[in-house]
Amino acid sequence: MNGAVRPASPAFFLTHLALCSLAWGSSFLLIKLTRGEVSPLVLAACRGLVGGATLVVVTLLRRQVPLPTRDEIVPWLVIGAINGFIPNVLVAFALARLDSGPAALLQAAGPLITAIGAHLLFADERLTGRALAGILVGLAGVALLIGPAALGGSGEATGALAMLGVATCYALGNLYTRLVRHHPADRLALGQQLTSGLMAASVALAVSGTAAFAPVGDHAPALLALGILGTALPMTVFMRMIVRVGPTRAALTGYTVPTVATILGVVVLGERLTIWQISGGAVVFFGVWLVALSRRRVA
Repeated sequence: MNGAVRPASPAFFLTHLALCSLAWGSSFLLIKLTRGEVSPLVLAACRGLVGGATLVVVTLLRRQVPLPTRDEIVPWLVIGAINGFIPNVLVAFALARLDSGPAALLQAAGPLITAIGAHLLFADERLTGRALAGILVGLAGVALLIGPAALGGSGEATGALAMLGVATCYALGNLYTRLVRHHPADRLALGQQLTSGLMAASVALAVSGTAAFAPVGDHAPALLALGILGTALPMTVFMRMIVRVGPTRAALTGYTVPTVATILGVVVLGERLTIWQISGGAVVFFGVWLVALSRRRVA
């Protein structure tokens, strides 16, 4: 059957989920290390272009052509916009106005949006009782992880709205990727990075000129790490997850990324781990376990 994909085991899902969580969780820290001195558009441009360049090298090493075929042009543009350019700009914008914790909590709404959309669009993504319970438990765990005051006065309303936009973009990107899963996952990741970086760079140059890129040199290590380890690597793995396990389970990175971001804040920035965060981390992984081991119901 055209587009048929070999089912994935729970071990495949959990190992790929862990890798994505570690890499994407570090991206919050790496963005914070720029101290807001790099504009959101430039940061998104660097993130996409560095990530894209990394995947171009990988593609060339595989003796493939790093340019889209005729039938890849539309998927590359769509995924590049809604899963790269727009959310990357919004994340950078939000983290200049919000602490990492509240931002991560708001982004965690993504799996719920994805699960509802997948339930409506795909017969093999109907929510079972256990899957629904796992999603709700995971969301409750994220709330505990960040703490009851997560959405208090520490951030601005514009930052919160930006993160809700990020969650929506990622959910739409997940669902669209499922629709075009007959394309190889590594090709989708390559296209996503290249087009998102080019889009952001073009807009940045049009709006602010080359002067906007002046602060990049001062933050080159963080930006390189963000593009390679925090973007290219997890995006490639994430595309494989969507193709193999579906958008609902793949979107559970929205729960585990806040856990990683919190731990990195403690280890790297010396932040204190509260009882809410310890409890929340445990609940998050219990929710992930419920969903990972649940069987999808076919209508």
